[in-house]
Amino acid sequence: VFAGYLKKGGADDITLVDLYKAHMDKIAKDGLIFRNPDGEFHLNGFKTAYSAENIGIMDIVILMVKATQTDSAMAAAAPCIGPETVVATLQNGLGNDENVKKFVPADRIIFGCGNMGTELPEPGVCVAKPAKGNNMFIGPAQKSALTDRAGAYLEKCFAAGGLEPKYFDDVRPYVWRKATSNSGFNTVCAVLRLKIRQVYDDPCGVELVWRIWHEAANVAEALGIPGIWDYMQKEMLNVVNNLGDYYPSMAQDMLMHERQTEVTCLTGAISDYGKKVGVPTPTCDVLTLVVKAQEANYAEQYKKS
Repeated sequence: VFAGYLKKGGADDITLVDLYKAHMDKIAKDGLIFRNPDGEFHLNGFKTAYSAENIGIMDIVILMVKATQTDSAMAAAAPCIGPETVVATLQNGLGNDENVKKFVPADRIIFGCGNMGTELPEPGVCVAKPAKGNNMFIGPAQKSALTDRAGAYLEKCFAAGGLEPKYFDDVRPYVWRKATSNSGFNTVCAVLRLKIRQVYDDPCGVELVWRIWHEAANVAEALGIPGIWDYMQKEMLNVVNNLGDYYPSMAQDMLMHERQTEVTCLTGAISDYGKKVGVPTPTCDVLTLVVKAQEANYAEQYKKS
């Protein structure tokens, strides 16, 4: 999805690296079918590969794997990361920039988030469901000439491609807003097996979301990132109106694919940060355990015949 926006915005030298062979083969042969609220677009000109071993040194490497796969993905990406390559992590959740620092210096790291739903219905077809208004937030882990140059380029291409991006010197408040929003609906939708609007319409379901958001806001405040709770009051209806008929990514992982989720970088990360700053997070603690127990026992769970 992000490559689709960049291509539409004029980025003319993009290499897609994905282990999903059928997806890469389809794009290499026929191009990418990219759907967003503006319509359907047939995008050509991508290079594709199953690994980064022989693609050459990149100017910018955008990391889009699940947070649980960061270490293995960064190790596999090493052949395409040179001394001036900027690594941009636009992954869901909290702490991704800290993980990337194990592999490249902070002054060559951009981190942030896109405020949108995404779907991959079949190989070669991507669907974007972006929120209205500013929907892409990026900034440097440590400000430098390299991060500023890469950030300006990404901001320009994403904007020309149809998003509303913004590059900030301090992007942490926006990452926490996105992670807080995701932690609420991702986790609760997954556990309750419901879409976002269905959770919102259920008094107990939406109360769980509010509790997660309140705990996240308290933790962020203790970390010196104010304003999260006030923002979430306004964000609730935006999420429901824009993404109400959508199963968020954790629900897709659990209900449709029975695979490992990103709970450790969402409610799990809120719990971990809470312990570091002495802020209680009982709802996040319990729901993280529930998700972990469910994903460890897919084969044993009751299913209707």
